[in-house]
Amino acid sequence: MNYFYKMTHLDKILFYILSSVAVFAQTLFPLNLFAGNNGLLDSLQQQISVDSIQKHINFLGNDQCQGRRSGTAGGTRAAAYIANELKKMGLQPVGDRQTFYQNIPMHGSLPLPDSRLRLFTADSVHDFELGEEYLLDKTGAQTFIPNPVPLVFVGYGIIAPEYDYSDYQKVNVEGKIAVYFSDEPSSADTSYFLGEIPTIYSLAESKQRLALSQGAMGSILIPIRKEALFERWNVLRKAYFFEDVSLAYNVNSQLSVVMNPESARLLFTNAAYSLSDLMHRDSMNTILSFPLANKISFCGEFTEREFVAPNVLGLLPGKQDSALIISAHYDHLGIGPPVKGDSIYNGVQDNAVGVAGVLEIARILSRLPEVPARSVMFLFLTGEEEGLLGSSYYADHPAVPLYQTIAAVNVDGLAMFDTFDDIIGVGTDYSTLAEQLNSVACRLGLQVSKPPTFYFASESFSRSDHISFAKAGIPSVLIMEGLQLKHLGKSTAVNLYRDWMRNIYHSPFDDLNQPINFNAMAEHCAVILEFCYSLLNTEQVPLWYPGTPYINAYYRVNAEKK
Repeated sequence: MNYFYKMTHLDKILFYILSSVAVFAQTLFPLNLFAGNNGLLDSLQQQISVDSIQKHINFLGNDQCQGRRSGTAGGTRAAAYIANELKKMGLQPVGDRQTFYQNIPMHGSLPLPDSRLRLFTADSVHDFELGEEYLLDKTGAQTFIPNPVPLVFVGYGIIAPEYDYSDYQKVNVEGKIAVYFSDEPSSADTSYFLGEIPTIYSLAESKQRLALSQGAMGSILIPIRKEALFERWNVLRKAYFFEDVSLAYNVNSQLSVVMNPESARLLFTNAAYSLSDLMHRDSMNTILSFPLANKISFCGEFTEREFVAPNVLGLLPGKQDSALIISAHYDHLGIGPPVKGDSIYNGVQDNAVGVAGVLEIARILSRLPEVPARSVMFLFLTGEEEGLLGSSYYADHPAVPLYQTIAAVNVDGLAMFDTFDDIIGVGTDYSTLAEQLNSVACRLGLQVSKPPTFYFASESFSRSDHISFAKAGIPSVLIMEGLQLKHLGKSTAVNLYRDWMRNIYHSPFDDLNQPINFNAMAEHCAVILEFCYSLLNTEQVPLWYPGTPYINAYYRVNAEKK
């Protein structure tokens, strides 16, 4: 995983509270899932099999799959298992050469300790130590800066015209290295950077791209706020143990460094302001931009490889030339730094359970007594943990034309904590999928809730594969369970979710040893199943709301018949 994409992606640590470890004993799922359902939908829901879901989870989350990292034997084993399940269901293979695989060329790179990031001051030279003092967010030969170049501090590295804010207004970074803080200006006023809710401007990827557009040769991010700096640096350092993977046809040309705040103090040697001064200014919202007195160079040593990893996809044909995507990523982190003697990052909740849920939905829909009005593309994605690579590749190489794809329902985790009385639609603020979800929730006797304040809905939509489909113009959603759990108070639920994120998420302990409440998981599957079934047979296709960020892509793919 590419971590400050890792961190933007692992802002999952703060935003991606999809579901959690369970504390209840496993029980059989009741036959009558929801009161008030009749006919075919009631029959479909009763077909949900806990045994089937558990079988998939036990295979994908087992140590034999070695954490299912893209481009590894464990990832290949998981892909073969999924393809075999799709074949048994009788789904159409619509991948490469009429197989269930869409093979994706990827590039992997891992920096070696001999990589040298060197700081030149007026009277000294300092070589930073990889892993202890800095981390590389982008790797490979394209990041080399062999000759020393100047540094410029640019505040948070943000230009936000709607807030009349620019860190670049009074400085020039062309041919230089932009140095900036993480996060963004703090405010209690929701009309200014959305108050306490982070905006897209706080994303590291947004900052990197902006620096590149301003002519910078590279960037250095200094992580501040949110958690104790030492604790945050240790989290980052562990995450950067893993190989940096990218699509082979997307080569980044910019050095991107994440620097330990303790070591970052050296960057401000002989500067008008010290790092301590600037951190105080950050707390007062009086940050400023200015040139630094020093220069930096970088010469990297890397191990690199080219490999292929597959998306797995199968089609359930419908009567019309339109389709619905139901997706889940099957990859995880693989083998990493040992924690209490365990080095396999199994990724049960992230996302063996999501794959199991989609496989179960595929099994049920493949047995419909009548062909659905629309086709269903069941899409199992690789490379999500590396930066949404599988979904990005599919959007570039769709097996069903984008303009014929009415919506995408992404499944990234299932409820494992408790059965629930409310659901959350991540992304429904942008499209009429909100109305569809409200209708389904009403039939099921569930409430549709807004994401909790600690979830930050504006950013949560960019945390998983559904954002790739949205950027391609396809209305997209991720359906989560809410915090109104049937047997726990809300505050208890919040604390347990946060504890899971702090102690289990992206660790070897997201494994089969954690308790799982299969009642909650089956209920979640039932909600997604009914929602998807309603999309397959509704006359009105989902539409983006006017003014949303993805509507232009929708118009483009429909005009181009892409």
